Amino acid sequence: MVIERAQKAAIAAASVLVLPVSFLLFLQWPLREWLHAYSREANDLAQILFAVYVSVAITAATRAHTHLAASVDAPGSDGRTQRMLMRVAALVVLVPWSSFVLYAAWSSVIQSVRQLEGFPETYNPGYFLIRIALVALALLVLVQAITDALRPHPAGSSG
Repeated sequence: MVIERAQKAAIAAASVLVLPVSFLLFLQWPLREWLHAYSREANDLAQILFAVYVSVAITAATRAHTHLAASVDAPGSDGRTQRMLMRVAALVVLVPWSSFVLYAAWSSVIQSVRQLEGFPETYNPGYFLIRIALVALALLVLVQAITDALRPHPAGSSG
């Protein structure tokens, strides 16, 4: 499926961002203490990369079933019941939540992009990218929830 491949590609691309984020956060102290310059720029860039990383990491955790979630392992429940509960939760919780985030944030994100909004403290360009990451997060959650809700049952399962 095209959507599945696109999600995998986005996750693979974003997964490498943890290295530059870590490096930039580490670099802030020497830049501030030794060079007396560029530590805020390093912080701003790290914030952008971290926002993009997190926006994709939520979907990656969902796809890998490694995120924090309430257990649906009720005593006596079978795999079919668990799959049904997860589908219902995707449709009743994740689809409305991500749709609301998209609706509530859309106009401010568009305005931010039009203005190429900078960071409030440093006025460095790029804050609009953090806002775009919010839209990416909501879109990825929405697509994953719909994908999970519509995914056919595994072969050989009774459900």
